[in-house]
Amino acid sequence: MEEDEVTIREQNFHSQVREYIICFLLFAVLYIVSYCIITRYKRKTDDHEDEDAIVNRISMYLCNFTLAVSGGAVLLLPFSIISNEILLSFPKNYYIQWLNGSLIHGLWNLVSLFSNLCLFVLMPFAYFFLESEGFAGSKKGIKARVLETFVMLFLLALLILGIVWVASALIDNDAASMESLYDLWEFYLPYLYSCISLMGGLLLLMCTPVGLSRMFTVMGQLLVKPTILEDLDEQMYCIQLQEEALQHKLNGSASNSHLRPNSQHLQKELDSVRAQRNKLERRKKASAWEKNLLYPIVMLILLAGTAFSVFLVALNILYLLVDETALPKGSADADIRNASLSTFGVVQALVEIILMFYLMVSSVVGFYSLRIFQGLTPRKDDTTMTTIIGCSVSILVLSSALPVMSRTLGITRFDLLGDFGRFNWLGNFYIVVSYNLLFAVVTTLCLVRKFTSAVREELLKALGLDKLNLSNSPTEPESGKLAANGHQKTL
Repeated sequence: MEEDEVTIREQNFHSQVREYIICFLLFAVLYIVSYCIITRYKRKTDDHEDEDAIVNRISMYLCNFTLAVSGGAVLLLPFSIISNEILLSFPKNYYIQWLNGSLIHGLWNLVSLFSNLCLFVLMPFAYFFLESEGFAGSKKGIKARVLETFVMLFLLALLILGIVWVASALIDNDAASMESLYDLWEFYLPYLYSCISLMGGLLLLMCTPVGLSRMFTVMGQLLVKPTILEDLDEQMYCIQLQEEALQHKLNGSASNSHLRPNSQHLQKELDSVRAQRNKLERRKKASAWEKNLLYPIVMLILLAGTAFSVFLVALNILYLLVDETALPKGSADADIRNASLSTFGVVQALVEIILMFYLMVSSVVGFYSLRIFQGLTPRKDDTTMTTIIGCSVSILVLSSALPVMSRTLGITRFDLLGDFGRFNWLGNFYIVVSYNLLFAVVTTLCLVRKFTSAVREELLKALGLDKLNLSNSPTEPESGKLAANGHQKTL
């Protein structure tokens, strides 16, 4: 008996060590990818090692950590779904025994823990540390900035605590619920994270439909469009004339002191014309396959993915109306290979994973397309640390709410694990149904508005109202450009 107990303890020890190693390797890969992304957009500075450089470096490391956690939150559901299908397909394979329910639950709990840590501690610390200068009268240095940062964090914690107490008193004025707020770890932080998750779900509800319609414009800018009734040589000739005229004006303003204030405006116009010329040169050099086949195929794939997402949401609404057990819920079962949650097996699981990634990319595109968040748009080699912190927090909120949104919309039937399944609002029938209805309706309206924009423009031109700019969208600044000969139309 003692030898059996020792053997069991050894097996548990080795299993825990293996899980820690796997989690560390996964996080290391995500951290390296996050570091490469942030260094690509971070504003380049000199190599002089001073106090501000050290503060910027520490803030960048914290942003790398936050972005890695965001990537982990995005991969939670896809990794869990594909792991479940692999374990069901090869239940007795020796080489995949490490892929078990304990590892999956551990990943969900770690992502939930690190999301709370980044959202409520690390990112506020990075922002206050970046903006701090030390208290007046104190000796300047890193220690003074750290002290001011901790004081600001303490005040922020008191403010958030007071807001949560007031919200709890307004929503549920019960003595038991108020006393539960004293339990910081078991109730307060999950309750606060539930509120943040609800805000993230609402942000996704606002960004994803916009991003789904915006994706057609983004892919249209990345791909080469078919040349129908267009003369690229004529457009190239017109663009070259414009470039030569602007270059001549710019040279004249440089030699004339009275015209120097307009040189900056002329330089911007010249850069815009050169960018248009580069696009035309790319379209002219593109192969017939790339112009006439790739672009329609990609647009059909985007349309099919969006339509299928709306179809799944409509089916989920019917399920919710017929059976309330279809509500999203959490699972405490450590064994994830009880049964396949996909009707068509691995194929449906892969489709669900592709749709999740598509929704995440669309939500990020929609987030930066909204006018209120356009100031956070990162620029290559010219993004300040304050903007990077704002982007990291925004992507963390979006990615943390992605598993909840995917389950709420019925994209997948995989139950939420860990603290993700403890959100209070997931069990509210009216909130979940309203969320599904709003997503389906808003996405449909955005697509209809997107594909009828060309018809609206022609009607406005026919009525003579085109000068009022009634059909111009703030999220599509590229529409209407490159119309050198009047033939070009954009999707």
